[in-house]
Amino acid sequence: MASAGEALLERLSGQLDGLRGRLQPDADMSKLTWFRVGGPADLLFQPADEDDLALFLNRLPQDVPVTVVGVGSNLLVRDGGIEGVVVRLSAKGFGAVEQISQNRLKAGAAVLDKKLAAAALEAGIGGFAFYHGIPGGIGGALRMNAGANGTETTERVVEVTAIDRQGKRHVLSHNDMGYTYRHSSAAPDLVFTSAVFEGGPQDREEIQKAMDEVQHHRETVQPVKEKTGGSTFKNPQGHSAWRLVDDAGMRGFRVGGAQMSQMHCNFMINTGEATAYDLEMLGESVRRKVLENSGIRLDWEIKRIGRFADGAEVQEGI
Repeated sequence: MASAGEALLERLSGQLDGLRGRLQPDADMSKLTWFRVGGPADLLFQPADEDDLALFLNRLPQDVPVTVVGVGSNLLVRDGGIEGVVVRLSAKGFGAVEQISQNRLKAGAAVLDKKLAAAALEAGIGGFAFYHGIPGGIGGALRMNAGANGTETTERVVEVTAIDRQGKRHVLSHNDMGYTYRHSSAAPDLVFTSAVFEGGPQDREEIQKAMDEVQHHRETVQPVKEKTGGSTFKNPQGHSAWRLVDDAGMRGFRVGGAQMSQMHCNFMINTGEATAYDLEMLGESVRRKVLENSGIRLDWEIKRIGRFADGAEVQEGI
């Protein structure tokens, strides 16, 4: 019997003539996330470039779900895998950074945040040092308004280019992105492909000093050598998520192979044998305990996607 991925690939046979990107059925998503857990994607597509992506989305039947993933640093894929197509932009097709004016940079959505920070340093453009401490890619930063060290993506974005589910190209202004804390109100079916960012002139030595401070802070307070997914919960207004977790006695708390980090208790870590079920159950257990202790509801910052494995569903704790 054909797998779900093979069946989908067979269904699409003949509809994707001229496609230049890579199609992979039953792709192991655990290899693509920092947690190193999760079931397979029915079909993984890595487009060659923006035109290839547009062609694929235009030809893909509308009833086939599409999920976009980046470098997987802030992502939890459930054990049952992902239905339909996962789109992952390649560094080859979407990984370039170019200086387009004195204070502006254009970056592909597959560019690592740290690479954008490095390009800004080289160009003498200030305001990008915070990206040096974010272990993700620009596509994810655009979608969730990623931030660190007091600066957010919204402060740097000028415009964003995206492809919609019908394969049409859009250019969104900063206002179109509708940024709030760790959120963008841009249509969820848009696949961001690049963006223009703006900073200001700054001495390279000052930029390097700021980047070094960001790096030092990250290495001294975050479990950067563990299998983790970054900040687990958003900071509620007026509160720090880690302090709420700590005050609830959940620092170091474990479920199976998943644990709230002893070093930074707003980070979940895979101690070696965790499943996605362990990690999500851990997160929900923490949310329940924090609500009981403080009356404050924590919201997930980590994006959880995909199907639960049979008999291993996780119910929202609150």
